[in-house]
Amino acid sequence: MAGGWDLTALVNAADARAGLAERHLWLVRLLEWLRHPADKTELSNGTPLPVVRLRHFLQVLEQQPAVAERVHGMLQVFWHDIDSAALLADFGFGARASLRSELSSRIAQQVLPGTPDTADLASLFSLLFEPADAAWIAAIDDDTLDRTAALLRNGGDAGRGTVLHAITMLASAVRAAGFSPLLRQRMDPALREEEPFHQLAGATETLRQALLDDRRTEALAHANLLRALLDRCLQAAATVTTHLEAYGVSVDIVYELDQMRWRVHRIEQLLALALAPQQASEARQVLLGLLKAMEERRGIRRLLARHYSLLARLVTERSAETGSHYITRDRSEYRDMLQRAFGGGLVIAGTTFVKFLVLAVGFSAFWSGFWAGVNYAASFVLVMLLHWTVATKQPAMTAPAMAACLPSAGGDDSDAAIETFVDRVTQLIRSQAAGIFGNIAACAPLVLLVQWLTGLLFGAPLVGEKQAEYVLHSLTLLGPTALFAAFTGVLLFASSLVAGWAENWFVYHRLDSAIAWNPRIVARLGSSRARRWATWLRANVSGLAANISLGMMLGLVPAILGFLGIPLDVRHVTLATGQLAAALGALGPALLTESAFWWCVAGIAVTGVLNLTVSFWLAFKVAVRSRGLALKQRDRVRAAIWRRLRTAPMSFLWPPKSA
Repeated sequence: MAGGWDLTALVNAADARAGLAERHLWLVRLLEWLRHPADKTELSNGTPLPVVRLRHFLQVLEQQPAVAERVHGMLQVFWHDIDSAALLADFGFGARASLRSELSSRIAQQVLPGTPDTADLASLFSLLFEPADAAWIAAIDDDTLDRTAALLRNGGDAGRGTVLHAITMLASAVRAAGFSPLLRQRMDPALREEEPFHQLAGATETLRQALLDDRRTEALAHANLLRALLDRCLQAAATVTTHLEAYGVSVDIVYELDQMRWRVHRIEQLLALALAPQQASEARQVLLGLLKAMEERRGIRRLLARHYSLLARLVTERSAETGSHYITRDRSEYRDMLQRAFGGGLVIAGTTFVKFLVLAVGFSAFWSGFWAGVNYAASFVLVMLLHWTVATKQPAMTAPAMAACLPSAGGDDSDAAIETFVDRVTQLIRSQAAGIFGNIAACAPLVLLVQWLTGLLFGAPLVGEKQAEYVLHSLTLLGPTALFAAFTGVLLFASSLVAGWAENWFVYHRLDSAIAWNPRIVARLGSSRARRWATWLRANVSGLAANISLGMMLGLVPAILGFLGIPLDVRHVTLATGQLAAALGALGPALLTESAFWWCVAGIAVTGVLNLTVSFWLAFKVAVRSRGLALKQRDRVRAAIWRRLRTAPMSFLWPPKSA
């Protein structure tokens, strides 16, 4: 550990004639010595310990000329051999405008060790410093800061020329990003025609020459011009986000936009450094900015959260628009929900018998799961096409709609706003209740009727006693039903994400326009039919993706997990109700007197609750995060919900007369 080095041994090890790796390793050890005390009893009297040690180090150099000469020689060779412009221009930025490549780079940075055997200061920087160093660097007093800057200048100053070179490199990268097809084609034409990106190269070179010639008045004017151009570039780039919100999101475009913004911010910092008469303070701000960039580059979760947030917001906004149709506000809407849920229950009754048929065929685990998934997907799509509903699919859609009513940070947190949110919670819960009641009210009686009729006509019901015994064993609350029901809630939520992603992909690639106007498609379908298909797909691509993905996940995911040795299954409240009704039809009314039946009824009740709550909670969490919302005064919100429960409990199950 470098903390085991004392200062005497450290300064005696300074050798300008050592190899590149040895010299850089000496600097690494020096920074480690500043951070870590050799003796835990070493005190700093309120001043950060690294600052105290830095003062001691500078004092040793001032009092011992021989030691100072060795350190100065080391620093001179360091600045001579290192590419310091790379640190200022490249550190914190991806080498390529791709989120995938940046993600790979961050993973490699966390897994693979670095080496001091490099002439690239951007690569060496991560060995020299840690993000936590920002605290003590910001606490360095002005006198110590000036003495440190003098030491570094005496050892070989990177110089104003290096800073200007970095500004040129950064401006070139901003200019290239503005010319890239991904951004250029999505910018506002009016701002693009002002050609701010074209003018960056000339403005940067003019400023550089003015500073190198020490024409300070002209340099200030050229710097203001460059800042104005950069501001116009950012305004043009901001219009790309507006385009993405309307025509679909690409995370690579979001990533490239962020890279441009961060480069412009770095240019602003370097301009302040280049123009400052006393550069020590501005140099510290640049260093603090580099340390902040280091901290941000180490976070994979932060990278994904940031660059998928816009996609998540568009997904949830689309879901919110769809979900608003699933929320019952008055009695007419409640009755309509019951009717649509009743229709969905009729379809799920047929799904139940097809599932038993698939199991009876005796496919292998994978193909059994595949055909079960096809059965579910076809049923869900049929429900969608008939404009009916399945209750468990609602929460993932209604949660984003409800998030739009949240009292947010910096927003309206009045009593009226909170009551509006509680109204939406009440409407949501009774919508789910109506959906479940309608599904079960149609599914269970129809399954029983089919079982009775087939037994009457053919002497045996469609679902036999052996299958009925299996149902009683699998659906009971005494088994893993609750875990499986929660897992199904996760799949319900995942299907809503697939729906949003599919619609974004459809819109981003302009497939509706391609279907309507592509010559080959028009020649095959005819112009009017092609346009009808394009309009229908644009309106229904989200629903198709949600229903097909949900059905296939319900069938295939348990089979795949079983192959991997993970014994997870699915429990869907309406399907489970149909299965239990089939078991009752097979075993007869005597089953009603057995505890096994009622444990299955309890299991179905828990399944419904977990299907709804898990999918709703996940969707609501994503909606809140993607919108940047934060609950204010949570106690007030909770108190308002409990007050509604006490004063109007039936409003959670049945809409009041005056909605």
